[in-house]
Amino acid sequence: MYSDFGFYGGFTQLFPILFGVIFLIVAVMIVVTLIRGISQWNSNNHSPVLTVEALVTSKRQEVSHRHSNQNTMDTYSNFTSYYATFQVESGDRMELGVSGTEYGMLAEGDMGRLTFQGTRYLSFERGSLEP
Repeated sequence: MYSDFGFYGGFTQLFPILFGVIFLIVAVMIVVTLIRGISQWNSNNHSPVLTVEALVTSKRQEVSHRHSNQNTMDTYSNFTSYYATFQVESGDRMELGVSGTEYGMLAEGDMGRLTFQGTRYLSFERGSLEP
């Protein structure tokens, strides 16, 4: 006779609990990510639009890969995020996400006027810095 407390019996009793805990952890992570995103969006909307003299110090790309298997067809997608780092007159640096078009137009060493709102890049106009 098999007991309910054997290896498989114990596992079948433990599985619903483990599944529930893992599901709860994933759900909490999703909610926290959404709250952070909404909070950042709200913070940016309440920040003043600033235009400052700035220098483009560096640029970088971040490529993420996604794979899905729908209807027995594998599909692969690549997504690229673009970032530029600007140094302002005080010496502080800030990295802002930019569009691919803006990324292509910016070059390290460019000087000009950076317009941003919180962590949101708005524009960069090339020109020499005022003395």
